[in-house]
Amino acid sequence: MLEKKRNTDPLPSPTSGTLKSGGFPGPLPPWGLRDEETETEQSGVNSPRIPLVAKDRNCPLPVTEARSWHRSLALQGAESGTDSALCEGSPDLPESFSPTLLSLSLVRTGVTQLKAGSFLRLPSLHLLLFTSNSFSVIEDDAFAGLSHLQYLFIEDNEIGSISKNALRGLRSLTHLSLANNHLETLPRFLFRGLETLTHVDLRGNQFQCDCRVLWLLQWMSTVNASVGTGACASPSTLAHMQLRHLDPKTFKCRAIELSWFQTVGESALGVESFSYQGEPHVVLAQPFAGRCLILTWDYGLQRFRPEEELSAPSVVSCKPLELGQRLFVLAARLWGGSQLWARPGPGLRLAPTQTLAPRRLLRPNDAELLWLDGQPCFVVADASKAGSTTLLCRDGPGFYPRQSLHAWHRDTDAEALELDGRPHLLLASASQRPVLFHWFGGRFERRTDIPEAEDVYATRHFRAGGDVFLCLTRYIGDSMVLCLCIQTSGCLQGSCPTQATIPSSQGWT
Repeated sequence: MLEKKRNTDPLPSPTSGTLKSGGFPGPLPPWGLRDEETETEQSGVNSPRIPLVAKDRNCPLPVTEARSWHRSLALQGAESGTDSALCEGSPDLPESFSPTLLSLSLVRTGVTQLKAGSFLRLPSLHLLLFTSNSFSVIEDDAFAGLSHLQYLFIEDNEIGSISKNALRGLRSLTHLSLANNHLETLPRFLFRGLETLTHVDLRGNQFQCDCRVLWLLQWMSTVNASVGTGACASPSTLAHMQLRHLDPKTFKCRAIELSWFQTVGESALGVESFSYQGEPHVVLAQPFAGRCLILTWDYGLQRFRPEEELSAPSVVSCKPLELGQRLFVLAARLWGGSQLWARPGPGLRLAPTQTLAPRRLLRPNDAELLWLDGQPCFVVADASKAGSTTLLCRDGPGFYPRQSLHAWHRDTDAEALELDGRPHLLLASASQRPVLFHWFGGRFERRTDIPEAEDVYATRHFRAGGDVFLCLTRYIGDSMVLCLCIQTSGCLQGSCPTQATIPSSQGWT
């Protein structure tokens, strides 16, 4: 196996180079350089003179002439006139620059934070530099729309917090500097999707070298980029030690970090992930918006975006099923009947094709997908007195009732699981304890109920260490987690802390 060679080129300074095609900046004139084309301004006794493009400190005008200093910042071969700009002392981010601007430097601005979409009007930027600014927070998607950006320098600012998805969408970024800020930690997956990075500079930051920095150490050891690291501020045993000298194996961390990734405007009652034609999708059941909202993964933006929505007032569950080129979505609705939507193939829209068991499903409360004898089936839990939970299996072009379950029990939730190598179905209801069914002789038969678990209205299961656990949510009383134990299994010998014993499956055919 070929070993991936790590880039060990030295990290240059972003303020000392001209952008050359395919390379890192070369020498630049020092701050305060005077020439016949460059205007300068003295900003205090000890402050360097900053070359300015626009006389107005708020930079309200489009750049119509690129000065020589800025022309040296432009990519080699770019047309002069609208290629670069430097803005100093502006109270806000400039909004009137040309959309063809390639290079922008912001110095000592009054901006307090970089919000989402701050640079959507400058889609052609290749270089963006911030220095000596007062902002301390960089929000998610702050650089959205900058798909051509190659150089991002955020140095000598007061940044103490950067959101996990702040750099999302920068798919062309090669050089990133966060040097000389107030960063104590970086969010996990900050560099996710930045596959083109070759240089990263984190020097000048005082990191808290606890479990929050472990992911960064692991990333540094695998990334094909030159990384300049900061030093540890704490704990005291690691103070002043460079991150590159830390050994990830010495960290004893067990916690899993979960953090916000993306939100969708309307609230959702349920969510299902699925794959269609190899692409990741998500469908949300949004009863207040009256729809099933389908999202697809956008590789450019590195987030989910809306693809299609299905009209479904009072929807409680949206269940997807991919069968070859076809896509089905069952929309279970509390009122107005449940429908099956179908997409014949890629590039086509979903359309309603069937109303499901209108005489049996009067008030659906949940739906689940399961495979029985190699065939896809849906089970819809019905919460009405007159209706019944119904198993619908594929027959020809649609899904039709195969069995009615649990009539008159006002079922609120269904959970499909496998025990002893056989399909099982757990139904929770408002009228009795959860009942476990097993697939036997081409139909579901009652096997047992869950003891001491009244008022359960929702169930889920998971596996751990070879055991099956049930999560039961109750109207009244404490919710619980039970280990589901077969009588003949070793589960009864104490491997489960809290058990629900069910009969053995011996004798089944």
